[in-house]
Amino acid sequence: MRRTPPAAGADCWACEDPADTNRILIPPSRSGSVYRPAMSVINQAGCAIIVCYSCLTMALMYAWPSSTIKLFSSANTTLHRPMSENEIALFGSFSSISAIFTTPFSGILLDRIGRKNSCILFSLPQVVAWLIVSISSRVEAVLSAMFISGFGGCTLLLAPVFVSEFCQESVRGMMTSGSVIAYGLGILLSYLLGGCLEFNTMIYMCLSMSVLAVLLLWPLKESPLFLMKNGLENDAMKAVAFYRRVKETSKEVTQEINTLKRALKADLEDVFPEEEKLKPESKKQEKVSKWKFLKKSRSTRQALFVALALYSATMFQGLVAIQVYAEPVFEETLPNISSTLSCVLLAVVSVVSSCVAAYLIDIAGRRPLMIYSSIGAGICCVALGTQINLPWGPHWITGVFIYLFAIMYTLGAGTVPYVFVAEVFLPEVKSLVSMLSAEWAWICNFIILYIFIPLVSSVGLAPVFYIFGGVCFATAMFCTYLLPETKGLSVDVIQTLLVKSKRVQSVTC
Repeated sequence: MRRTPPAAGADCWACEDPADTNRILIPPSRSGSVYRPAMSVINQAGCAIIVCYSCLTMALMYAWPSSTIKLFSSANTTLHRPMSENEIALFGSFSSISAIFTTPFSGILLDRIGRKNSCILFSLPQVVAWLIVSISSRVEAVLSAMFISGFGGCTLLLAPVFVSEFCQESVRGMMTSGSVIAYGLGILLSYLLGGCLEFNTMIYMCLSMSVLAVLLLWPLKESPLFLMKNGLENDAMKAVAFYRRVKETSKEVTQEINTLKRALKADLEDVFPEEEKLKPESKKQEKVSKWKFLKKSRSTRQALFVALALYSATMFQGLVAIQVYAEPVFEETLPNISSTLSCVLLAVVSVVSSCVAAYLIDIAGRRPLMIYSSIGAGICCVALGTQINLPWGPHWITGVFIYLFAIMYTLGAGTVPYVFVAEVFLPEVKSLVSMLSAEWAWICNFIILYIFIPLVSSVGLAPVFYIFGGVCFATAMFCTYLLPETKGLSVDVIQTLLVKSKRVQSVTC
């Protein structure tokens, strides 16, 4: 795209395309002026960090078992008695059970009280959980705290949805993947605090961080999409202006409001409801229930099927189990290296990989990342299995392949599914299908965490990695044929592509 010189009195160059709302204004001189688009993106990034911080605090409790399982099961435990083997299994998976029960309510609350208030509400369980652990040393109290913390597990669903609705399309993928980065940072902090701080000091610090997460969310505005759905157009304009750092009367706000209006016009009279949404002359139809919409919309059902498959890959490719039980895994695979150091390195690798994935997801696209990273993760799992079963190299090779596995996983299955679910569904059913997707994810999460330790004890660690490798290769095959490329596309365009094609094709933007 070419640039046109400034008009008389103007202080910047502009793109020729007047429909490009994300164009960058370039000054003809080094005047030091502030450029509105850059400030808009910076403001959206700051708000996204605040929302995603709640995912960080959730991860603190989620990864806590890694640094405390050995302590809690020993005779020198800080609890009133050592945990049994079954209690240890529940300790690592209990949060997933409660998340299964609360996720359906999160889908309802998204549309009842809004995205912002839902994030605040489901950040509170972390505060309560750390408060319980700080005042009681009983095994039952610790298990109850883990169960309560799981009530906030749907934060990983809420944060991407909220962020995707106030960020512009050009940075939507990067900002939405911030929840995954924050989650990885939370795991890193949990490893560091658990390995470096005294037991009670860590608890009080985590409690303080959880309280801060709730307080930071208060100043934010509600999602513009939610406000428009509830007929609050003036409030939606204020929200758009807040996140874009522009005036309510500006052209950017008007264009965004018009885009939201088009996305909210659902017409179910035709066999292809998504195509009708693109026609401004479509006749307004009677509002239907979410379940009826899901039943009639082929593209939504197809998108839901792909989302469930991607979340299955996220859990059963295995890194979630490695993260929760990192210390005992590293004690077996790398006995000559400090398990705390190995855990911290794993978390650092995951966080850095998340940052790289956030950058690549809007450059390379969702589909290539998912396919090639799954293949890479599968190769790493097979190499790990053979190294553990039939050692063919030094011990440090095992660590290298574990970290390579974490990198490959994070670039694909650890990032893409969350972005896909946040951007592919229509506003009419977004809360419902996001809830169904997250519910399935937590069920899979509980299964893998609960069976991991007994499975390793039964068949050994090497066969478990072979299983993970098989899931990785199956994921690559699935994504090759059924995963659409959604990079840079609005939700109505994505839905049109889904409904028109029986076999998903890659879309180059």
